[in-house]
Order: sequence, then structure tokens, then C-alpha cells
Amino acid sequence: MRHKQASIRLDIYHDHGPATSHNLTSKHKTPIFFSDVLLRNEERVKALHSRLVNKSSSSSLVASKKAGVPTKLKSISIPLNPALSIGSGNYYVKIGLGTPTKYYTMVLDTGSSFCWLQCRPCISCHTQVDPLFDPSKSKTYKTLSCHTSQCSSVKDATFNNPSCDAKSSNACEYTASYGDTSQSQGYLSQDLLTLAPFQTLPGFVYGCGKNNLGMFGTSDGIIGLARHQLSLLSQLSPKYGSAFSYCLPTVSPGRGGFLSIGKLSLAVPNISTAYKFTPMLSDSAAPNLYFLRLTAITVAGRRLEVSPASYRVPTVMDTGTIITRLPESVYTALRKAFVNVMSKRYAQAPAYSILDTCFKGSLHNMPVVPEIQMIFRGAANLTLKTPNVLIDGVKGITCLAFASSGSTTNQIAIIGNHQQQTFSVAYDVSNSRIGFSAGGCR
Repeated sequence: MRHKQASIRLDIYHDHGPATSHNLTSKHKTPIFFSDVLLRNEERVKALHSRLVNKSSSSSLVASKKAGVPTKLKSISIPLNPALSIGSGNYYVKIGLGTPTKYYTMVLDTGSSFCWLQCRPCISCHTQVDPLFDPSKSKTYKTLSCHTSQCSSVKDATFNNPSCDAKSSNACEYTASYGDTSQSQGYLSQDLLTLAPFQTLPGFVYGCGKNNLGMFGTSDGIIGLARHQLSLLSQLSPKYGSAFSYCLPTVSPGRGGFLSIGKLSLAVPNISTAYKFTPMLSDSAAPNLYFLRLTAITVAGRRLEVSPASYRVPTVMDTGTIITRLPESVYTALRKAFVNVMSKRYAQAPAYSILDTCFKGSLHNMPVVPEIQMIFRGAANLTLKTPNVLIDGVKGITCLAFASSGSTTNQIAIIGNHQQQTFSVAYDVSNSRIGFSAGGCR
């Protein structure tokens, strides 16, 4: 299979995400430096920016088409955990695959449309936390041919054309490439998916990766939740409906979140408030992703002094981006307003990596930090307290967990996973809306 250039890939995954200290260590004793985490994650942001602004200068945000009310109103919830222990700063779930069922540690990504995991026999596989999946040991495994409809869908899911392996009964070969040059190559496959006891999906379509190179930590693979027929959500939608929600927990030990597929409860148990929704939007430059409209930001209750037009840029919800990115003019105003309040109590510190607004101290000894509220079209908002506003860098230095999206033209915004932590976030695809509820997890 030929390697392809991935400079404008949208579905980019990186091995690291949010962290809370300068030098972290995974269970495999590999040092993880937060400055490197941020720089690698910047490649994801650049690729996303390139995809949105270069594909079509005429692309614009429109209301998503409603998927129709699902006839199935069941739901299933599984644990979602910080993946720092497996060398990633994102979040993982455990899924079962094959017959008999074996469980695998998979990183969740709302910016990816394709699911894959490493398989035997492997040409090149990174070290992973679980034993490699062996298709020959599963009674329900099947390789899909290049003549199937699923193979025809691979290009839209991976942005690479599939190929045909004439030596293996015309098996469909996929290439999932990423903005940091990471990639997975292998055979498009089907098998029995198990999410929980008695909650299964026969014929789950995924990639059986034989050649996997790059920064995936020690995860077994990726679960894509974007809007495409090969994503996990779409494959489960006939059974559970077109909706999912999650809560990204903090990286503190013993904390855990959830991924729920199916019916959304508007008054969520153990959550302090019901969901507040904003319209889910689409962009022709990236139809698989989840867009929404940011309309205002406040710092300590005061709105930023920017024009409403400054917020009218493509704005993406993305679990794979660490730090929220804002248009240059909006970020400049946010930084100014935040420094005006913080500098009265805390001494400023030099910039750290891509974070240019830092202070002397740590999250644990900064009891008074101005609240930031991100306001979206409709009734939805994210009211951010100290843990969502700041992030620890080097020892004794804490920084504002926002950054500029870079260019002064062709601006975008990305709602990163640090700002989403502890909120229950609902993607009601059937009704074209995204919701937020505080206190979903810790």
C-alpha cells in the first residue's frame, strides 16, 4: 500500500492531550513533556485550519439536516477514562471485538470518521497495552472485498482512496493518515462488536491495521465518532438512534467519565442542570465534523470588547484538540481582559510553549480566578471555573488554557477538550443540536 501525503488531513490523532504537570510518566515509564504535547497537538490544529479554509473559499456554516426521530430509544453507557496511563492525553473506552470476545483499549475521537485497531499478523505495530487482535481466532471475523459498498465509503472516511489486494481475494485495503504523519494501513473488516454484556453489534465495520506508524501512545486503536456511515455512531444508530453524549473527566487519579450512545435524558441524573442546547451546524468543507456558533465570551461577567462579526467563523467541537483556539481578535481581547483581572493578585510569568499568558503559581494555590463564559447561539453556554480556565505548565507556572488560531485571515475556532472537561456534552444528531450540562463527572 502506498503511503500518502497527509498535510491537509482533517481527522488527526495525536498521542498526547491535556496534562497537569511538566514531566508526566505513563505506566511504561516513558516521560511525557507537556511542552511537546502542545507542540504536537498544534499539528492537528494546523491541519484542521488548512482543511477548512483551503477546500472551498465559498464554504459556509448551515444548519444541519435533521436525521429524523429514531425509532429505537435504547441507550448504553460505558466508562470513559483519561488515557495518560497509556501515553495519551486524550480519553479511552474499552470495547469488545470478535467471538469469543476480547477487549481492547481505544481512544475516542469526535474528529475522526473511521475506526481501526492493530491486528495480527503485523508488519509494523507500536507497543500497545493489550495483546494484539488476532482475526484468525475470531469465529465471526470477515475481510471485506473492494467491491463492497463499505469499501466505496472508505475515501470519505479517511481522505485516501482504498486499494484492492489481488493476492488476498480482492480484499479492500485502507490507509488512514494523519496530520503529524502518523498512519494506519490494513484491511477493511467486519466482526462482532461488544460494548457491554448483551449489547452487541454484528457486522461492525473497522480497519484491521497491519502497518501502524506514529504517535498513538500504547492505545490499541481509534474509535471515530464523526458524522459518516463508517463511524461508530452511524453504525450503532439503527439500534440506539443518532445521538451520543460524553463527559471528559479530569486527569486526577480515580476520576472517570462516560460515553453514552442513544437516547438523551434532558434532566440527566447526577448532573446539576439540564442540557442547554445550541444548533448543530455543518460546513461543506468538512461535512463529517460537528460545528456550532460561538456568539460571545465574558470574563468576570463582562463581555469582551469585540464586534459580533469576530465570532462568525467555523467553530468545531473536537475532543482531540487540547487548548481552545479562538480568532486572533477574540483571543487578544480575552487575554487583555483576563490579565487585567489576574495581574492584580498574581505575578505574570514568561510564556510557556504555545501558551503566552502565564502566571506564577499553580492551580492549587490560585483560589481567586476570573470566571470565563463561552456563550453559544440559543441558550447554551460553557461557564468555566478555574480548572477549565487555567492549565499547569512547568512547576510553579500556570497559564491561560486558550490560544489564537493563528492566521489573521481565514479564521477558525476550536472548542478543545480542556474546556469540555467535567461537562456532559450531548450530540443530538437526530435533532441537529449540541447540548451542555455542568457537573457530568469530576
